[in-house]
Amino acid sequence: MSAIESDLNKGQKLVKMLDLMARRGGVRASELADRFELDPRTFRRYLADLRALDVPVIDDGRGEDRIVAIDPQWKRTGVSLSLSEVLSLHFGRSLWNFLEGTSFASDLHGAIERLEPAISRAHSDLAKQLDTKFVAVPEHAKDFRGEASEVIDEVVTALVYNNPVDARYKKPTGLAQSYQLHPYTLAVFRQGLYVFAFDVDAGQVKTFAIERFTDLVRRRTEHFEYPGGWSPRAHIAHAFGIIGGQPEEVVVAFIPAVTAYVRERTWHPTQTFRTLPDGRLELRIQVAVTVELEQWLRGFGAEAQVLAPPRLVERIGASLRAASAQYG
Repeated sequence: MSAIESDLNKGQKLVKMLDLMARRGGVRASELADRFELDPRTFRRYLADLRALDVPVIDDGRGEDRIVAIDPQWKRTGVSLSLSEVLSLHFGRSLWNFLEGTSFASDLHGAIERLEPAISRAHSDLAKQLDTKFVAVPEHAKDFRGEASEVIDEVVTALVYNNPVDARYKKPTGLAQSYQLHPYTLAVFRQGLYVFAFDVDAGQVKTFAIERFTDLVRRRTEHFEYPGGWSPRAHIAHAFGIIGGQPEEVVVAFIPAVTAYVRERTWHPTQTFRTLPDGRLELRIQVAVTVELEQWLRGFGAEAQVLAPPRLVERIGASLRAASAQYG
């Protein structure tokens, strides 16, 4: 048992016991007795106190291995989940699987576990089969376990309390730099976590990938003033993904073979299409020219031709020529 639980008073212990007993399947009596340092007589008295409060305690079995639980119907009073809500809840949880091993994932599992008693009996059996009927196919996910998980906890707490942080950040080039940051927003993008934070020295908001922080310390006793006009969506309004910047008009022509694929997606809110005289599809977007945009364009190879701006035309052309040279 943790030191925190050993210091709880009776009322606090009863609240925590009630929470454990209300979980699906209940909890072993021995686990409750050990966790809250209760001898058999005190344990029986605690259960009696709960029953006196009209809590429907189920005490099934004998000895310390018996299961103690709360009647699911009691916790479901006034709360019921429809089948569509159950499906949405399950599918939503699967979208966050890339955070497995972090406090985000454990808190989400705990929250859903609390809601399970609200699933009607008619739907409870169906809910057990959802893992085979609904699935979120994972992308190339990042690993947020270990030190990254600790960074996430510090960042989230700093976000909640407006604490400045001192951070050491390693860029993709390998160069490390120290920052004093004011975290504004935690963003999810392609199974990665990013922080939009104000760089105090540079005087501007920048985007940082969580896993690249090699050290991050929250200034617990300090607080910055959260800007009233801050909008994370405005910060990435011109981004082709997560990295913002000054927008430019980017023009790309796609061959007919990929026209349907390009047309059926929203690549950027500013996009416009038109068919060129030679049958190719022209895409125009007002967007920041970043590494994300360049990687996307290179992925089309000979199926796309960048027409503007000139510096992007040159960079993509040079990159594809270098790639072609590797194959003789």
